[in-house]
Amino acid sequence: MIDNNKYDVIIIGGSYAGFSAAMALGRSLRKVLIIDSGKPCNHQTPYSHNFITHDGKKPSDINAKAKKQVLKYPTVTFLNAKATKALKTKNGFDIATEKGDVFTSRKLLFTTGLKDIFPEINGFAECWGISILHCPYCHGYEVKNEKTGIIANGAIGYEFTKMISNWTKDLTVFTNGKTTLTEEQTAILKKNNVAVVENEIDYFLHNEGKLMSIVFKDGTKTAIKALYAKPPFEQHSLLPQELGCEITEQGLIKVDTFQKTTIAGIYAAGDNSTFGRSLALAVSSGSVAGALINKELIEEDFV
Repeated sequence: MIDNNKYDVIIIGGSYAGFSAAMALGRSLRKVLIIDSGKPCNHQTPYSHNFITHDGKKPSDINAKAKKQVLKYPTVTFLNAKATKALKTKNGFDIATEKGDVFTSRKLLFTTGLKDIFPEINGFAECWGISILHCPYCHGYEVKNEKTGIIANGAIGYEFTKMISNWTKDLTVFTNGKTTLTEEQTAILKKNNVAVVENEIDYFLHNEGKLMSIVFKDGTKTAIKALYAKPPFEQHSLLPQELGCEITEQGLIKVDTFQKTTIAGIYAAGDNSTFGRSLALAVSSGSVAGALINKELIEEDFV
């Protein structure tokens, strides 16, 4: 229930970083509103790994449990909505939702995550997070020693292949077009029995997101069990930029070690401001943000 529209902190984005921050703030007796539209980037991932005490659990189950625990704190409120407008005011911020509701807060935290931009290859989106993977620490153990591919090129493809070779030696680099690997990189890959395939990819043959083979535009195909990729991304929400928050060359919200953005009173945590896209790091950064926001509020009031 929304009893009135004034809060100490509004958190836009209610996933792992957002709930972690809300717990720190709720335990600090702060009045908090979490606004979340329910579209986490890992919604398709069947299981979460490398997150201590939650290894092998469904992300949706972890999220639901986090929400339940956070909302036990009476000063924390959750609103299922999409924040569409944000305005910096003399005393803080005004946040409007798509339904026209307006809420005010002294501080603002964005835990809005990122949106991956998939290549226009049939089957990629359906396999993302299931058998087309982004992080070996999150998913590599489950496909260890399997026939694995890297869809990348140049220096990124070389370095990514080097990393994945820790989990399997049955590796192929798919450049999806002419290779931009250097002669030296190609020679080292060959020395380590890593093939380089330049054929352009037509589509991915899969069964409910589980890869079976890569089909190329020349009609040939190759069986594959898992594929690693690093698709480009964009901010899931444009509100931080509209408020003037600086964005790095890599497309992330610029924050300091305390999760502060370049705009006073605005913080960011989770995937939107770090390269380490994992649940554990999101929870950690959210906890830091919650504690530092509370500290800033104390400093302002204790005069």
